[in-house]
Amino acid sequence: MSDPNSTASVVIALDVMGGDYGPESVLPGAAMALKRFPGLKFLLFGDQSRISPYLDKYPALAAASVVHHTDKMVRNDEKPSAALRSGKGSSMRLALEAVQRGEAAAAVSAGNTGALMAMAKIILKTLPGIHRPAIASVFPTITGNDTVMLDLGANVLVDAENLVQFAVLGAVFARAQGGKSVPSVGLLNVGTEQTKGPDHVRNAASILDHVQFSGRYHGFVEGTDITAGTVDVVVTDGYAGNIALKTAEGVGKLSSHYFRQALTSDPLSLLGGLLAFFGLRRLKKKVDPRLYNGGVFLGLNGLCVKSHGGCDALAFSSAVALAVKLARQGYIDQVVRDINHLMSQESFLTQENL
Repeated sequence: MSDPNSTASVVIALDVMGGDYGPESVLPGAAMALKRFPGLKFLLFGDQSRISPYLDKYPALAAASVVHHTDKMVRNDEKPSAALRSGKGSSMRLALEAVQRGEAAAAVSAGNTGALMAMAKIILKTLPGIHRPAIASVFPTITGNDTVMLDLGANVLVDAENLVQFAVLGAVFARAQGGKSVPSVGLLNVGTEQTKGPDHVRNAASILDHVQFSGRYHGFVEGTDITAGTVDVVVTDGYAGNIALKTAEGVGKLSSHYFRQALTSDPLSLLGGLLAFFGLRRLKKKVDPRLYNGGVFLGLNGLCVKSHGGCDALAFSSAVALAVKLARQGYIDQVVRDINHLMSQESFLTQENL
């Protein structure tokens, strides 16, 4: 098989059985991604009897895929510890093992998040120098540029050094995903004043003020800065990050509900909605969460992208596209270089225990 990290052909391992819909969303999504990246190759892990009808429907996908049959899968409600014990031979684990062996550049799964993270840490392991992996994703902003945010739930409790490493991981991710040469990085806090926030956040700020890394430290940012586009990367712990993510999802659903309700409340509103049809369609494309689907497990010795469990085909294709971008940009090699550079700096070594 050709080098999975080659720009000519990228191989992606898919957990076909993961998520709420399994092959129903994964395989049409893969077919969409293949149209966008014609040189893409897939390793499909799942029940061949459920995969074959979709390959008959999408002959281009069939030609670009190799099916590895397994009738084992990780349930959505399965505890991570149970998945680790009984998940050998499952579609999720086999996809990760393909990355570990170098047969694929990345694994993409819509399956159980906790189980996927636990398996990925065991199989792929963390990169040298990385203490904890983090989950990162992108948010749309009013500037039109995406903001990367991490951690979104992998680490509830962190220290200053973890946050500094997240800053490096996020900066490299922003470069690979969004093409930003020197991404600006902010630490999420309860205010922008230097005296505010818990000790570990202020200590992380002190370190980032003095070290050189692949981004530019901006300072503290607040919750409103996430979608304002104030910085390219927002760094926080998994507790605050996950709350921010779920709050944003809830506000999006609430806004959509009220907007739809307002446009259908009476005949004049319906007419106004029809007149504004093209503008509303552009708005939908701008904020469609399916286009931002895909959380990446950063800091592992291999790429793993987590798609939303309830994703449709378009959303899953976005997760695959993110995996392809990171693989083509050599994300893992960049992280290794940047972390080694960070850890070797005297200003980091003298301040990490503040």
